[in-house]
Amino acid sequence: MRIPLVAANWKMHKTRGEAASFVSAALPQLASAQGVEVVLCPPYTALETVGRLLSGSRVRLGAQNVHWERQGAYTGEVSAGMLADLGCAYVIVGHSERRRMFGDTDERVRRKVRAAFDAGLVPILCVGETLEERQAGQTESRVTAQVAEGTADLTAEEVGRLVVAYEPVWAIGTGQAASGEEAGRVNGVIREFLRQRFGAAADATRIQYGGSVTSRNAAEFLGQPEVDGALVGGASLDPEEFVTIVRAAGA
Repeated sequence: MRIPLVAANWKMHKTRGEAASFVSAALPQLASAQGVEVVLCPPYTALETVGRLLSGSRVRLGAQNVHWERQGAYTGEVSAGMLADLGCAYVIVGHSERRRMFGDTDERVRRKVRAAFDAGLVPILCVGETLEERQAGQTESRVTAQVAEGTADLTAEEVGRLVVAYEPVWAIGTGQAASGEEAGRVNGVIREFLRQRFGAAADATRIQYGGSVTSRNAAEFLGQPEVDGALVGGASLDPEEFVTIVRAAGA
């Protein structure tokens, strides 16, 4: 049985002090949540602070991005080994904002996924179509192409541990979420694609939904059999809002 995973992507928000205040307010409720795994993904500058506060709890630490090389002359970049050294268990890879604004191609995303697993991290592989692609009837082909490239270097065992986040680009930060039924349908397409390539391992892959998830619509998404949690952006910045979403995913 797949345990839902709810991850908070704080993006470029929260100083160390603000991050600490969030954890102080939310951790008692997050740590006691049953039937759900919770991950906090603060900015790089707050990783150590949040990791220290989460130590000993059931809430895991994640990062928002990673470089594909282990080390080298890559000014401003952070390696998977460095994230593991800070106590990260997860890392977001291929978020549409990284793809759109910072040049993360499918090939770069593939290399980042490989680097994450090599360092002992679990990548959260983000995939999703633009509004133009959706209107052109290309949702399935675009999403499966991203999944194909992102998993090209993986074994079946690694695919079973992988987390995929379906995040339609047109729904991220817009307040316009997909319907629960449509999110479940696309997640099912992703799982079937993985099953064709990797066999039964795909049944263990957790496939989240992300894109304007809030406490008001979380139950609609999380009630879908093929939606194994959520990658939450703006709504994860408020402790009470995020706790409510986590509770919707739990047993």
